[in-house]
Amino acid sequence: MVFTTHIFIFYFLPLMLLIYYNIPFKWRNLFLTVMSYIFYGWWKPWFVLLMFFSTVNDFIAGKFITAPGAGRKQRITALSISVTANLLLLAFFKYYMFSAESLNFLMQLAGKPVFSVLKVALPIGISFYTFQSISYTVDLYRGAAKPARNFIDFACFVSLFPHLIAGPIIRYHTVSEQIAYREYHLPRFSSGVALFILGFAKKIILANTVGDIAAAVFGAANPGTLDAWFGVTAYAFQIYFDFCGYSDMAVGIGRMFGLELIKNFDAPYRSESITELWRRWHISLSTFLRDYLYIPLGGNKKGAARTYVNLGMTMLLGGLWHGAAWNFLVWGSYHGGLLVLERANGKKSLYHNFPRVFRIGITFILMLFSWVLFRAEDLSRAVHYFGSMFGVNTADSAGLLLGGEIYTGKNLFFFAVAFLLVFQPLQAHNWIIKEEHEKLKWALVLLLLFAFSLVVMSTQAFNPFLYFQF
Repeated sequence: MVFTTHIFIFYFLPLMLLIYYNIPFKWRNLFLTVMSYIFYGWWKPWFVLLMFFSTVNDFIAGKFITAPGAGRKQRITALSISVTANLLLLAFFKYYMFSAESLNFLMQLAGKPVFSVLKVALPIGISFYTFQSISYTVDLYRGAAKPARNFIDFACFVSLFPHLIAGPIIRYHTVSEQIAYREYHLPRFSSGVALFILGFAKKIILANTVGDIAAAVFGAANPGTLDAWFGVTAYAFQIYFDFCGYSDMAVGIGRMFGLELIKNFDAPYRSESITELWRRWHISLSTFLRDYLYIPLGGNKKGAARTYVNLGMTMLLGGLWHGAAWNFLVWGSYHGGLLVLERANGKKSLYHNFPRVFRIGITFILMLFSWVLFRAEDLSRAVHYFGSMFGVNTADSAGLLLGGEIYTGKNLFFFAVAFLLVFQPLQAHNWIIKEEHEKLKWALVLLLLFAFSLVVMSTQAFNPFLYFQF
């Protein structure tokens, strides 16, 4: 199920809230779990079996890890089974086809016969819930978390529908007390509604509109130089408002049910370096990679050379997490290389002496290059797109007609709005109205924004969030 559908807006969410607040607290986690499974299994019901397997596996592993008198061997064995089972699950469904097709390509080059590749459907959100589930057993092993009170509590944590499909990635110890007991306040609920509406508007009004620009340009065989830059900038805005909008909606829904989830974005395009950007973009993934990959690899504790290797390896695997394709590996390597350069320069960009507006602008341009790799269908198409950006390719007749499609009054207006919003400091999470006389005014503004968003949604085709594919 998708947040931006009439089924969710008018039926699923209102019905959930109505029942949730009219049943005893002791049944609410079970109710959330059941409804989250329905939400997840809406497209393909069998997907819930994978999530249930991961949940059972890690809950049992956690019991062995924290059992009274458990020895080191037992704890390591339980942790190994938990991590291995999750990674094998993720590897098969996400990376089998990529690995098999890459092997076939090498066999073709060697003149060897190829084998048929099994077509495997990628379960939506598998990268998110497997990481969350893994963090539970790892934190138990490290002593950084206490075991779940019961299976329902843990199943509720893994399957919680607001952040299930596209994050933010939540760790059990950050929400364990809220799952066991939570208080309900009207200010929290109302701020959740406001945050949901703002995230909904980001997705429907901005992300989908500028996404049409990006789709047209990336779909063109030979876009002109200006068109190529316009298209990738539109995509940079699209992926931000799409993913940030989802995260805002997730946090907003969480607040409606009495849960406080973490903020996932903090004005990333205002960053003055790539290092700073990764502290502001997809914060839950950045911190996850830092705590469960970069630091275990040695972090910055084993000398400069090892630090650079650890940074590069972390970002390479971060790229692979995003997608099973060569362009994602290059994307991760690109960011790893930039982070290494900045680390070697004392965590400063090579342009840190420039005025602030130039530091922000250069960082944004560096991100645009990476978004080409992220958006292109494959590596060869990304290289071709770079050629268009730098005038190597000559626009054909279709490319010349592209301008009439993308430079419309509507597109230029929403592109300008997106531009202004991404480079200003006020974020949706800052939406706190303290003055009583202003609350009604802003409530009316939100109501009108929501109504307009619903009207726009009714005119759009089905358009799921970009991060569903990861």
